[in-house]
Amino acid sequence: MQRVYTSSDPVSAGLVLSVLESAGIRCLLRNQYLTGALGELPVNECWPQVWVLDEADAPRARRLIAEALPHDGAPGEVWTCPDCHERLEPQFSQCWQCGALRQVCSQGS
Repeated sequence: MQRVYTSSDPVSAGLVLSVLESAGIRCLLRNQYLTGALGELPVNECWPQVWVLDEADAPRARRLIAEALPHDGAPGEVWTCPDCHERLEPQFSQCWQCGALRQVCSQGS
């Protein structure tokens, strides 16, 4: 088994699981019920994870994941919120100033 995806968003993890299963890749979702352990365990250890059962499927699974997930911009790219014009670092998916999601926000400097 090999982990191919981790996310703080359980919906994204479910989407990835569905994409891989639809492509005939045997996989499983782990940690989907660990939110109750937050505080006792490190936060990122409680995030949902998608694992492929056959390690030989891992490269193909990663390609499918990259194709399936929305691309909000290149890693390391600063983005600007169109609602409040706040400049945000690339690791943020939501504007801290007004709460707009990055998918709704435009990119650029």
